[in-house]
Amino acid sequence: MSSTLQDRTVVIFGGTSGIGLAAARQAQASGARVIVVGFNAAGAERVAAAHGFAGWRAADVTRSETIAAALADIPQVDHLVLLAGTFVAGKVLEADVDYLKRAFDERVWAAVHALRALGGRLARDGSVTLISGALADRPSAQGTAVLAAASAAMEALARGLALELAPVRVNTLSPGTTDTPLLARTLGAHRDAYVAALTEKLPQRRLGTAEEAGAAIVFLMSNGFMNGETLHVDGGSRLI
Repeated sequence: MSSTLQDRTVVIFGGTSGIGLAAARQAQASGARVIVVGFNAAGAERVAAAHGFAGWRAADVTRSETIAAALADIPQVDHLVLLAGTFVAGKVLEADVDYLKRAFDERVWAAVHALRALGGRLARDGSVTLISGALADRPSAQGTAVLAAASAAMEALARGLALELAPVRVNTLSPGTTDTPLLARTLGAHRDAYVAALTEKLPQRRLGTAEEAGAAIVFLMSNGFMNGETLHVDGGSRLI
């Protein structure tokens, strides 16, 4: 891992499980002071204690006031990582519109609120890492149109922010289907059948791991010339 994270403050929304936790552990191993932000206070505290992170916060990313409260007492953030978001699935003609709005609230507007809350406390030689996903390139017919739009919007937002916030670097991670607790929660009893069918089609015949996606986040934070990019960590799934 790069030494450029040594003694830098890294704040990871969604850092209590899955890709976020993997990134937090790897950033810490690179010398960073890591603060994880989760939805549940007790869970975030437990994860931070278990891994020896520098701190924890709790926030509902659909509520700007909780984002501001989570960031209020941090003097400076060198690297901000925004990974929080649920799997919002529902067909446009059928699903509750307020529910569908969550796809944008948890992603685009959460990023806007976090950046506004930090203001000048975001280091000018630091970075912001957003998350999109494979749906941005390959939406499905299974009620993911709005989520796909929100994912694609994150990539466009990062490119715009790379100019607007310069010299702060802004990038997006786009993971393929990754073996995380979110996948299990989303699919429930159908997980194993879904994974078996999908892996038969994938070039590498397996899902990605949280550790692989987490390493990509550490790369985006560490490499000082990565800016305005979308980094795909999908095992070639976009090719099929």
